[in-house]
Amino acid sequence: MPTIIDITEDKAIEVKNFEFTYAGSDEPNLKNISMPIAKNRVTALIGPSGCGKTTLLRSFNRMHDLYPGNSYAGEILFEGRNILQEKEDMIKLRTQIGMIFQKPTAFPMSIFDNVAYGLRLKGIKNKSELADRVEKALKDAAIWKETSARLKHDANGLSGGQQQRLCIARAIAVEPEVLLFDEPTSALDPISTQGIERLIIELKEKVSILIVTHNMQQAARVSDYTGFMYLGDLIELGRTEDLFVTPCEKLTEEYITGKFG
Repeated sequence: MPTIIDITEDKAIEVKNFEFTYAGSDEPNLKNISMPIAKNRVTALIGPSGCGKTTLLRSFNRMHDLYPGNSYAGEILFEGRNILQEKEDMIKLRTQIGMIFQKPTAFPMSIFDNVAYGLRLKGIKNKSELADRVEKALKDAAIWKETSARLKHDANGLSGGQQQRLCIARAIAVEPEVLLFDEPTSALDPISTQGIERLIIELKEKVSILIVTHNMQQAARVSDYTGFMYLGDLIELGRTEDLFVTPCEKLTEEYITGKFG
């Protein structure tokens, strides 16, 4: 049985007996996972390559639905509903649970239009409201000073670190409840990485955050809770400082101390 902390804080998401199977697979790729995601906290997922971290992360806003034949079982509870139900509104869900990918994906349009894109999808047309909300999102993503005089410029002219912060601004502009980060700094230099890590810590005041990282030091720096995954199983979830110093599971200890991975 895995060791899963029973958090006393409010939960943004709760996973119950969740399984995920890729199309063509004979058995589940994620197996009977149950875990809480604390509200307005950062939860990190660590583990060796292929353990299921990103597969689990993408389940929270049903990114797997973009490819036919994948299947879910169990429950992912968000705002009192199981988001795995067929009737789930995917556009609304992905507005409420946004995602930041490993490689910055600025759209081929202006900086302003990148951030306004999701707002327009939500039906916001008023130019003054759009301008205010774009400015607020860029400020919250700590990139306003670098872009305020360049809003009409092509977003692909930004550096990698700037593009990643632009992607964060685009995600938070629609005021999500949860943000999913999939290796958000793996393609960035150390200075840009520091900036994104500071931003993640600041953002948890407004949103709940789940981050997948191969970097255990990064998990220790930014997260309040950490989960260790191995071969499709969640082995342990606990407070970050406890899991790294006194893990409950032998497998967790062996991974953290570098005996495998």
